[in-house]
Amino acid sequence: MAEPDLDFLRNLFSQTLGLGTQKERLLDDLTLEGVARYMLSERCHRVICLVGAGISTSAGIPDFRSPSTGLYANLQKYHLPYPEAIFEIGYFKKHPEPFFALAKELYPGQFKPTLCHYFIRLLKEKGMLVRCYTQNIDTLERVAGLQPEDLVEAHGTFYTSHCISPLCGREYTLSWMKEKIFSEVTPKCEKCQSVVKPDIVFFGENLPARFFSCIQSDFLKVDLLIIMGTSLQVQPFASLIGKAPLSTPRLLINKEKTGQTDPFLGMMMGLGGGMDFDSKKAYRDVAWLGDCDQGCLALADLLGWKKELEDLVRKEHASIDAQSGSGSPNPGTAASPRKSSPPTKEEARTTEGEKPQ
Repeated sequence: MAEPDLDFLRNLFSQTLGLGTQKERLLDDLTLEGVARYMLSERCHRVICLVGAGISTSAGIPDFRSPSTGLYANLQKYHLPYPEAIFEIGYFKKHPEPFFALAKELYPGQFKPTLCHYFIRLLKEKGMLVRCYTQNIDTLERVAGLQPEDLVEAHGTFYTSHCISPLCGREYTLSWMKEKIFSEVTPKCEKCQSVVKPDIVFFGENLPARFFSCIQSDFLKVDLLIIMGTSLQVQPFASLIGKAPLSTPRLLINKEKTGQTDPFLGMMMGLGGGMDFDSKKAYRDVAWLGDCDQGCLALADLLGWKKELEDLVRKEHASIDAQSGSGSPNPGTAASPRKSSPPTKEEARTTEGEKPQ
């Protein structure tokens, strides 16, 4: 067995059983301010973001599980046997029409990235982003400027599509699929006439191989996990919070606390590493509760990055508007004008007045 594989197994056992790794406390305070000070220190260089639907809601894309506004609560018109059926591969193969009707409403290109997406972009520009693991299929991370190598699209993407016939499997482009969806025609393969499905992961399908391959190297030496806009209810994505070393701080920016697994249950199920925000033993987990964009803005302010982030949002949205001929901003994203390039991490540390108090 290769040494990286052994390291990964040792790390996995230590996380699941609480053995073999010291639980060193790296945050001076379990608050957003404490996280910001840590990010500006010499101890924090490698950040992984784990994100879900909550980072896209201010772009007009509904999340899945909010009781009245979530996607699952508004599918009555499709006459599904149960809400999740619209994303089940077995149901899709028999009844693809509801999915494509929904896809027209949610299709990438109708929305602009949010402040949260651009905060992740800023992490990349400052050389801190190891990877962004996303559950989202809206491609907004790509629109915000992240490259394929920066991303693990754990639940797939609309960016490409394939014929579902195992004997065919022809690939189709984003523009081809978009034309079919907006003409309200069920996409059929031009070669074999089977249904063509966007490369998103339905219930009942395997996650992309890249998800599993990247985990092994990415999480071994990560300095900070930033978890945003996810209920952490869908496995195996939810288990990623337990993959980092036991000392690695974890920041949750979300409307409610999540990821708090019973330690014994987590050990039995091999999920380990549940979040601990409130117990006397809490030492690395911080929860900032509220809107994801506002959480990112608050963190950027503490880091001295606020105006850079606002300027980046304004500049990128103006570019998107110019291409589409639309001037309507996303709800909830505000930006003030500023013309400056993002400083490096070292400049941010040394510039007077930019460190959090």
